Amino acid sequence: MMWLVAALMLADSTPKSLKVVLSAAETLHVEQRGMGEPVVLIPGLFGSTYSFRNIAPLLNESGYETFTIEPLGIGESSKPPTADYSLGAQARRVAAVLDTLGVHHAIVLAHSVGGSEAFRLAYLRPDLVGALISIEGGPAETAATPQFKRAMKYAHWIKWLGGVRLIRWQIRKMLAASSGNPSWVTEEVVEGYTAPAARDLDGTLKAFLGIAASKERDRLAPHLSELRCPVVVMVGGAPHEGDVSSAEIEQLRNSIPQIAIDTVPGAGHFIHEEQPAAVMAAVRRTAQALNVGVMGNTADP
Repeated sequence: MMWLVAALMLADSTPKSLKVVLSAAETLHVEQRGMGEPVVLIPGLFGSTYSFRNIAPLLNESGYETFTIEPLGIGESSKPPTADYSLGAQARRVAAVLDTLGVHHAIVLAHSVGGSEAFRLAYLRPDLVGALISIEGGPAETAATPQFKRAMKYAHWIKWLGGVRLIRWQIRKMLAASSGNPSWVTEEVVEGYTAPAARDLDGTLKAFLGIAASKERDRLAPHLSELRCPVVVMVGGAPHEGDVSSAEIEQLRNSIPQIAIDTVPGAGHFIHEEQPAAVMAAVRRTAQALNVGVMGNTADP
């Protein structure tokens, strides 16, 4: 009997790759794992299912079913060159995927720009988001930073200047500079983060150009006060690139009724890579807050 239970648990934790077709040109890749209450994982601009390879199994072991949704243009999702890559459009696509999969009232765990998409998802479709944990993701009003937009001016030259090799070098630099402790940035990790670009360099560059050119129809700031779910914003305590600014933290604290600001000492932008235990602790506290029903507006001293 014990071997049967073990076999069933192993089968439940085996990743399942799903393709959710939203239109003729738009298909989102989803990795589903485990059984239990749902946790939706949304990677950032340079992430994919790979970037949650440490967190997803930990969540499964704790009794959660995980759904890692790669937004349009990211990871293995389709990369149409002329799509609407705005944050609002990405949030609506995630909502459509969750409706298709029948997932509601989930804990949404999002990283970087994925957090900006998750904030929009939470006010657009409060029935889908039971709680939100944003890892180094603030209330961005555009999908691309000024630095990313400048870099995309040279996108057409990337193939001639080294292609995937150049991208791997740049991603390695970015991952290290964005980390409190860059020891996790190994060759294997760099290859994992750049694998989607290596498989489809042209598609990735065209999608990134679309992201850089995207325009938002609606600002997020006026809607932050509409969020009624518990929100946790995790920020790395070590100096690093890509951090959430103090002004953004203050904006979130003053706008969202139920919010906690969780500073993780020693971590940088990739808290889920550097300190996955801290992320798991935040999930447990958030789940407890959902069961209790209230989480006050708090911040680290």
